[in-house]
Amino acid sequence: MLQQTRADTVVGYYHRWMERFPTISTLAAADGQEVLKTWEGLGYYARARNFHRAAQIVAAECDGQIPNSRGALLALPGIGEYTAGAILSLAFNRREPILDGNVKRVLARVFDIAEPVNQPPVLRELWSRARQFVEAAPDGAAGACNEALMELGAVVCLPLKPRCHECPLVAHCQAAARGVQADRPVMPPRKRTPHYDVAAGVIWQGARFQSSLLIAQRPHKGLLGGLWEFPGGKLEPQDADLAACLRREIKEELGIEIHVADRVATVQHAYTHFRITLHAFHAQFVSGEPQTLGCADWRWAALASLHTFPFPVTDLKIIAAIERQHNAQFTQ
Repeated sequence: MLQQTRADTVVGYYHRWMERFPTISTLAAADGQEVLKTWEGLGYYARARNFHRAAQIVAAECDGQIPNSRGALLALPGIGEYTAGAILSLAFNRREPILDGNVKRVLARVFDIAEPVNQPPVLRELWSRARQFVEAAPDGAAGACNEALMELGAVVCLPLKPRCHECPLVAHCQAAARGVQADRPVMPPRKRTPHYDVAAGVIWQGARFQSSLLIAQRPHKGLLGGLWEFPGGKLEPQDADLAACLRREIKEELGIEIHVADRVATVQHAYTHFRITLHAFHAQFVSGEPQTLGCADWRWAALASLHTFPFPVTDLKIIAAIERQHNAQFTQ
């Protein structure tokens, strides 16, 4: 049920995206901040930035038409081997392979590949096997072949309990013949996911809830590039506590002094390669003039205007907590 709810939410986000940017030209002409705001909630914001830039290139250099050659597609921002193969086979019905996680699993079992699938030689073999499949497809069926392989992995050749009795490839599956299908694909050892404590400041220019808040824009390159946030940073060994961490980070990032007050919210969040606990505190601006020392931009913004800026999910939760506190104080 939780997975279905998440899937429905993602579909809703993509529907919103397509309603706002139905064509390449509308996306190419859009402001970058609007692109990020419309993408807000989907994560992987580099995809939105690359999508935007690719649309601008296609509009300016390709007469608004998606290229139909592998080289031209790979030259666009954000398009790699998998995406190029998907576009060429599904949109243009070209005999080009696709290799996603589902296809990797199917091929690793059919050919009983006993080495970790992330190793470069194994990846090359998997791409070669995927190409053999799609090149053997009947004329006009390249896209259907790739879709069938992906669907087979998603519905039948499952990661933990493959439904081999339903598989149309079981007679050709070397792993099933040897009884080792549950051991394929061989995955690399999992690395311990690092965890960081991060402090963020809800910095009021004047009286709490009655003045503007200081928000900072993240550098355009890197994690969450171009999004706005409540400024702060990671707890370091030299920090006595989270308040000391926040004062140090604000000084380094914006060049101002603050007084750290009570806690706003604590937010747990997992990124692809690490996890954080984000501790947000009310803070009071004390002195200095904000500068872009460690951020792309900064702004004093009214609480009511925060929803016009693109924020990461963590900061949206902080905004919700601020609004609850504001409503509790002024509706009593």
